[in-house]
Amino acid sequence: MRPTPLVDDHQERGARLVDFHGWQLPLQFDGILAEHRRTRTHVSLFDCSHMGEIRLQGDPALACYGELVISDATAIPVGRGRYGALLNEAGGVVDDLITTRLSDDEAWVVCNAGPKDEVVATLRSVCGEGVEDLSDALAKIDVQGPEARATLQAAGFGDESAALSVFGACREVWRGWDVVVTRMGYTGELGYELYLANAGAVDLWRALLAFPGAAPAGLGARDTLRLEVGYPLSGQDIGPDCTALECGLDRFIAWETPFRGKAALEAQRAEGIRRKLTGIRTRDRRAPRPDYAIYNGDSVAGRVTSGAPGPTVGHGIGLAMLDVAVADPGVQLEAGPKRIAIETSTTPFYNEGSWKR
Repeated sequence: MRPTPLVDDHQERGARLVDFHGWQLPLQFDGILAEHRRTRTHVSLFDCSHMGEIRLQGDPALACYGELVISDATAIPVGRGRYGALLNEAGGVVDDLITTRLSDDEAWVVCNAGPKDEVVATLRSVCGEGVEDLSDALAKIDVQGPEARATLQAAGFGDESAALSVFGACREVWRGWDVVVTRMGYTGELGYELYLANAGAVDLWRALLAFPGAAPAGLGARDTLRLEVGYPLSGQDIGPDCTALECGLDRFIAWETPFRGKAALEAQRAEGIRRKLTGIRTRDRRAPRPDYAIYNGDSVAGRVTSGAPGPTVGHGIGLAMLDVAVADPGVQLEAGPKRIAIETSTTPFYNEGSWKR
């Protein structure tokens, strides 16, 4: 397993470490439930240094990238980010991405750890010069929760970071370290993502944790938090075997622009999809689990892709790839070998977060 720059600090704090796509990351510190609730009510820090960061430099690389992804990346204003995805020619999702324009001739692409090498190889092979993989040189720390802004300010970040709106971005210098700050996250709460050189990561991590009540959180809480707000997980809920339309990414598609896989999606859109990523919920705290079969009577109607108890909402929640005939909200189904009663649902399951503040 590859260690992040923060792994020694995690071990000192008693973290339970696990292998996540080849990275040694904390699953939990003082318990998934406690970390989940702290993020919803106060503030938590997440070590996300496993994520990939790719710099696009120069107009040729930016224009080429804009013709690969489903969102209109060339139209992103400086200081703003946008969600999108890189597809294969069949319309399947290689990875979902965040693209942030940092200057007129520079953008950062943040991708997931699992498909990172494929994303980098694709961009380099298609766009050539102007594509630089920064992943090994950078740490990424996510500050998430209603007190995230106060935590940054207490650690010494300035007014520009505090004033960022959702999907905003800026650069700051913190104790001599260059830091890219974005107002984003994966929890449904007010949040910031901080990128800086590995050598500065421990100092920044500890400075942020000096805020009263701040504490680290692991992958377990990150998973239940993102699931409550209906965010898909790359490689689990979405992937190359699921088209962007089946995965529910149609609202992010700029149909008027060229992108890889567009012809396949246009054909599928004309024909109609046969399956769809759909929210599901239980009536009690029992939770659907990944790979559970979903039954409509005696027929298999799909499978669970993600599932867990929803600590904030008080019942089991999940995402499932379902036949479109049973994907409308409110359909009564069953899941798993013990036939847990489930109901299809809109997402998010939880929509009272602080992310708009």
